[in-house]
Amino acid sequence: MATPCPDAVAGRIMRSMQLPVFLLVLVLCLSMGPLRLRADMPLRVTSDSTSYCRELAGRLSALPPPRPARERRVVEEGLRLCESGHVRTGIARLRRALRDAPAAQ
Repeated sequence: MATPCPDAVAGRIMRSMQLPVFLLVLVLCLSMGPLRLRADMPLRVTSDSTSYCRELAGRLSALPPPRPARERRVVEEGLRLCESGHVRTGIARLRRALRDAPAAQ
């Protein structure tokens, strides 16, 4: 009588465990329930527009004045990019400046 190849045995074991593992993962995912938004943080819909660039710039200007030179350069670059038609890149720069601003934390 020939003994089965170890790879064949391992393959059968793996195939026999696929369904139970899948079902376990499915049950765990379903038990987490739907993702809920935090009620204290309202959604803010943004768009890639120059008006959103101006909104971000206004939020940055409302922060306390002592800002590092690097942050000022990022803001100026963001505004310049927005006004020259590179709105997405400009918004990214302005968001970075807002995120890095000390008063925003």
